[in-house]
Amino acid sequence: MSEEKVDISRALKAAITTGRVEFGVEQTEKAIKTGKAKMIILSRNCPSQVLAGSIDVKVHVFEGNNMELGALCGKPFSVSALAVIDKGTSNILTL
Repeated sequence: MSEEKVDISRALKAAITTGRVEFGVEQTEKAIKTGKAKMIILSRNCPSQVLAGSIDVKVHVFEGNNMELGALCGKPFSVSALAVIDKGTSNILTL
C-alpha cells in the first residue's frame, strides 16, 4: 500500500520552520488580497466568511478546531486560519 497521504503535522511544521507562514484570519485575508498566499489552512470553526467563500487559492480545512490547529503549529494560542506564503522544504501544497 502506497503512502500518498500527506502527514499534515509534519508538512506544517516543515513549512513553518523552513518557509514562510502567516497566522491569523486578518493576515490570511491580507495575503490572499495581495496575491502572496499559495495555500490557506482553516480550522473547522474558522469564523471568517471571506475565507470560507470563493477565493482563487487552494484551501485545506483542518479537521480540528482552532485550539488544535494552534497546538499543531506549536503556538501557545489558537489559530483559526493560516496562509502558506513560501512552502520551504515541505510538501504541504500537495494536501
